[in-house]
Amino acid sequence: MTATTDPSDTTADTADTADTANARTARFDTAALITLPVRLVVGWTYFSAFWRRVALEDKLNPDLPGYIGEKFNHFLPNALGIGPIIEHLLTHPGLLQAAMTVFTIAEGLVGAAIMLGLCTRLMSVGVFSFAFGILLSAGWLGTTCLDEWQIGILGVAAGFMLFLSGGGRYSLDRLLVGRRPGLGERRWFAWLASGPIPLRTPAVLGTTAAIAALTLFTNQFFHGGVYGPLHNKSVAPRIEITDATLTDDTLRFQLYRTEGADVYGAFLIGLDVLDTATGQPLLHLDGDDLAALDPAVIDNRYLAPVAPGAHALVVPLGAKAQLTLPSAPARPGHDYALILTDVSGAAWQHPVELRAD
Repeated sequence: MTATTDPSDTTADTADTADTANARTARFDTAALITLPVRLVVGWTYFSAFWRRVALEDKLNPDLPGYIGEKFNHFLPNALGIGPIIEHLLTHPGLLQAAMTVFTIAEGLVGAAIMLGLCTRLMSVGVFSFAFGILLSAGWLGTTCLDEWQIGILGVAAGFMLFLSGGGRYSLDRLLVGRRPGLGERRWFAWLASGPIPLRTPAVLGTTAAIAALTLFTNQFFHGGVYGPLHNKSVAPRIEITDATLTDDTLRFQLYRTEGADVYGAFLIGLDVLDTATGQPLLHLDGDDLAALDPAVIDNRYLAPVAPGAHALVVPLGAKAQLTLPSAPARPGHDYALILTDVSGAAWQHPVELRAD
């Protein structure tokens, strides 16, 4: 007996396949609808960075106030793992300007594409990557609410969430599929743009666990937010003094501001070299003296400059410089200490090494 195929069976199988595909598309559309507010807000946060630096003000010009490179300099002292990259850029100003320009344009493109839902999944990888970079470089900054850490870690989570959902019904991805239906049948389009993709529960849960672990680790590393005493390195200025030497009548030392608010300088109103045994000053400069220093005695290493201000020596966050100052000759056999005093009353001390000319 010859087997026959009922045409209605084939029609039913085709209908079942179409129904299944439609059901999967509907589920992803629902997920994308839920994440739509996040998509729009995250997109604007990145596009607005481009908008602020290019349209509202010119923050890509190193010769103008507000140059974004100085903000980048503020990240350096306590960046996690990428400090050498930041330092390399800061010591190569031309490369830094090029990097800031490329980064700004990329932020603008990613932000606009995310808001419009164009290549949503590919752009979500950009969101994840930018947020991860912000987290590592600036996660320690924030005077009140751990601002940069929150921006970074929430951006990482949002980028992953948008990758899972895609752009859905309200996106240019869907508009492209409507005009070219064949795109919706291409696996690569779904992975780069929007539409149903196979989600494996172990992979999603594993990535989620990794993001949760990153959250706890960075919160603890930057702020002690998981256990032990809390700390916020953005509250009060801190200056590190190194290589302090006295050679005949010349004092040399290097200072590096590593903590404090990025929008506020340390204002040095006192510089003293004291004999540690007698307490007698070998050198004393007050705020007016420091404000009147010749800039030639200050050798700045990075973009943020140590410079004389109106009433003090101003040390921005991330600034590192060597100062060379005239001094009275030191007494052989005596020990000396260099003390720098901030307008807040904070003071930093370091021993001075005596060297022969």
